[in-house]
Amino acid sequence: MESNFIRSAVLGLTLASLCWGQSNEEPRERRAEPGPGRQIGSGAGNIGIGAAKGAGDLAKGAAKGVGDLATLHPIDAGVAVGRGAGTAGKDVAVGTVKGSAKIGKGVGRAIKKIF
Repeated sequence: MESNFIRSAVLGLTLASLCWGQSNEEPRERRAEPGPGRQIGSGAGNIGIGAAKGAGDLAKGAAKGVGDLATLHPIDAGVAVGRGAGTAGKDVAVGTVKGSAKIGKGVGRAIKKIF
């Protein structure tokens, strides 16, 4: 008789401990995506940032090229200008692709909202 009481007590405590760990809070909602206007603006910003980085890299390459040419290193000057132009092209391309994707997504969401 005493063993039944102990078994019941252990079973009751086990079930109570399992229920204790559950919380009554509802799960948090996922963070909403930015609105279409914000996405379009962010895309335009990415394009601008890419263009600005590209212009900076192009200017650095040109400046290094001028310095190398002034010190009579024409091969190094050509390499520096070419490297600056290549890096500038990469930055502009990356910014344009990222920005265009965001703009496209924002326009799509705006059209979806209208219809």
